[in-house]
Amino acid sequence: MSDLAFPPAMFGEKVDGDPAETAILRAIQGVDAGLITYRVASDQVGAALVFAPEVPLAQAMTMLPLCGVGFQNALGALAPPEVAVHLGWDSGLRVNGALCGQMRAFASGTDPESVPDWLVIAWQLVLLPLTEDTGTDPDRTALYAEGCADVDPGMLVEAWARHTLNWIAKWEDAGPRALAAEWRGLAHGVGDETAQDGRTGTFLGVDEDFGMLLRDADGTHLIPLTTLLEDTP
Repeated sequence: MSDLAFPPAMFGEKVDGDPAETAILRAIQGVDAGLITYRVASDQVGAALVFAPEVPLAQAMTMLPLCGVGFQNALGALAPPEVAVHLGWDSGLRVNGALCGQMRAFASGTDPESVPDWLVIAWQLVLLPLTEDTGTDPDRTALYAEGCADVDPGMLVEAWARHTLNWIAKWEDAGPRALAAEWRGLAHGVGDETAQDGRTGTFLGVDEDFGMLLRDADGTHLIPLTTLLEDTP
């Protein structure tokens, strides 16, 4: 496969290992924002994008659902029209209702009130089932098992970059309202009982910073997006 092409303000690096790990290393080394590391294999595809936030981490974490919306828009454009792509608040990527991949977030620090030096948003998508018996876990699937065998994973990475850049421009120009409206239409599990951050309750929706509103017997709780940050490898 030849190197992928990315829009202006973005540039790519093909990697053999975890794209997130390489993106984090490059971010620590001071790489410019806009780097996309990516790996396309026969059984999975993944990519990571480096950001240089200018707002505190609590607001910068909006890039996690934003990149998720970019992914949904990209796969939605490449997949057959009958294929449904939805986003979990926990950053799960769902195809036809089943978990098919995951978004991930890493930052230089964890203080929600401080501006981080860098932020990395990554995703991984399963292309082929791990086993031949796809019925052992009905809540998990693979892209090619959902009628998407003709989706080119390299084109998916390129399309994700374009759609994500488009949403970044909208977010910078008009704020989070349009993004929030788009995300709500793609969200998985709103109104359902869910468990998150040690609590179980009804997922009511999100606040202006995309924090989860979870209602249980004790009231409504706000679970911020920063709880989804992973430790730096």
